Amino acid sequence: MPRKPGISDQYLIDLYKKGTPFKKMSVISGLSDRAIRNIMYKNNVKMNREQYSGQPRKHAVNEDFFKNWSHQMAWVLGLFITDGCVNQSNSISFSQKDERLLRLVAKLMDAKYEIIQPISTRKVSVLTVNSKIIKEDLERLGIYANKSRTVGFPHVPKDYLPSFIRGVIDGDGWVDREGYVMNVISASLSFAKGILETFRSWELRCNLTRQLSTSQKVYYRVWVKGKRDLLKLSDIVYQHALEDCVYYKRDLMKNPEYKSTSNRVKFRTNVSKELLDSVRHEAKKSGKYGNYIIEEALKSILDYTDIELLEKSKPQDRIQYKTTYDKNVLEHAKIIAKQLDMRMNELIELSIREWFILNNIEGKERR
Repeated sequence: MPRKPGISDQYLIDLYKKGTPFKKMSVISGLSDRAIRNIMYKNNVKMNREQYSGQPRKHAVNEDFFKNWSHQMAWVLGLFITDGCVNQSNSISFSQKDERLLRLVAKLMDAKYEIIQPISTRKVSVLTVNSKIIKEDLERLGIYANKSRTVGFPHVPKDYLPSFIRGVIDGDGWVDREGYVMNVISASLSFAKGILETFRSWELRCNLTRQLSTSQKVYYRVWVKGKRDLLKLSDIVYQHALEDCVYYKRDLMKNPEYKSTSNRVKFRTNVSKELLDSVRHEAKKSGKYGNYIIEEALKSILDYTDIELLEKSKPQDRIQYKTTYDKNVLEHAKIIAKQLDMRMNELIELSIREWFILNNIEGKERR
């Protein structure tokens, strides 16, 4: 095909660097895809496969995400093995009832995303990530298409095993609401044995059972039972967790009171990450649970007569935090917040700061 008048190599290079696909460049220049590609090679222009194939990437993503271990990568990997799918095309997908988890996965993977909503025949939402490189990295970790019955337990560095297992529990774990029992289900015996060996290495009371589904297919459950063992497991797997967990499973595993009383209610708001980190540090040091420290803080400040005189702040590091509170304390706090023209998260943050001062933690003194 002859080149159209006035179309220089540099003009085509500029078009290419702006992300113009070869198909459109061919119409503009009159040259074939092969001729345009040769111009790029001749001028040492780094090639982008999606552009010269005429199929630019629909959604950007960090293609190095599964190359380097981190607690967040390990959590996403555990979630993907249990609730993900390697597609025949160069893409992977996550399926979840909880869209918050899908949005968090997309955020962690730096993915520009579109979540497909449930339909009549599919009860879950789906996040799809398009990347041949990510698909190849998962294959390097032993995760292929049609993996449910064949996937093995991947080689996860010891430091990242807790976060990986947390992802597995978030995907296919079940926690009993009435007693200290948790199990993870898998159709792969190899994967189930890997979970069992991990639990044994943590010196947990655990066992593996084999069962048949209603369609007569074999599946396996790995169990952890008993108050001491479940609390020990929760201490291990949630030690690095922030938003990256299923909140109600965390609460059922970590908080004995969550199971035993019906007077607790869930509440979600945005709270300073720095304050939450301080609460978690103090909870670990004192052997308490973070939400009960916040509850103590709320009780203290609700008894304080001059709340309106205390200084409010507007931290820039707020993250979503969902947990349970005593119903009466929470309702009382909402009333006080309304009277003071405060938001609930402002009252919670204020109460945490004052509780730390009141208890002279980290050398702070009450004003």
